[in-house]
Amino acid sequence: MIRAIIFDFNGVIADDETPHVVCFQQALAEAGLTLTTEEYYGAYLGMDERTCTRMLLEQRDGAYDETEVFRIAERKAKLFQAHAALHKPLLFPGVIDFVQAAKSRYRLAIASGGRRTQIDAALSGTAIACDFDVIVAAEDCPIGKPDPSIYLLTLERLNTCCSSGHDFTSAECLVLEDSLAGIRSAKAAGMRVLGLANTYPVEKLHEADDVLPSLEHMTPETAMDRIV
Repeated sequence: MIRAIIFDFNGVIADDETPHVVCFQQALAEAGLTLTTEEYYGAYLGMDERTCTRMLLEQRDGAYDETEVFRIAERKAKLFQAHAALHKPLLFPGVIDFVQAAKSRYRLAIASGGRRTQIDAALSGTAIACDFDVIVAAEDCPIGKPDPSIYLLTLERLNTCCSSGHDFTSAECLVLEDSLAGIRSAKAAGMRVLGLANTYPVEKLHEADDVLPSLEHMTPETAMDRIV
């Protein structure tokens, strides 16, 4: 039985993947690194910026310096902050209705490779700003997706705040993800996964337990029916 639903954020709740990519590309370019849009969507989507940056530095230099990884991440965050100040990210159609319908029956969490300030800013002023029991962001977990650490940490925090004497298990968590790295992360944590084809086409998400075109017109009950 599913008792908790865990959402990825960028590409699942917030429709902001494109500006994230553009800002990341600019920060990398300023450091002498190249990442094409095709490469990002082909290999790196769903990984947090630190993991992706380390891989790019290793490919170029044979090693990476954490100081350089941090500097690139900080630059990208400033670029995205400037963009978001002028263009607040929209939430995907169906997200608000789905979350509001789910909150009375399930514990809800976010597990994202994005920064907490970006998540808070995107949720601020929306109807679901206060509906998540736990939010785990990039700064909370040093190892990004596809490693399972972020989903295991989210489970740990759900049990700290919400278990009411009966801890959640991985098998009682349903994850909503839009990327292959995210799906692999959640599956490695022992969780069920619904892929959302907001970013990748349906056929690219075949490692999920099932795939939905989006959350529009979807209810928690019909989502649960897809993974039975």
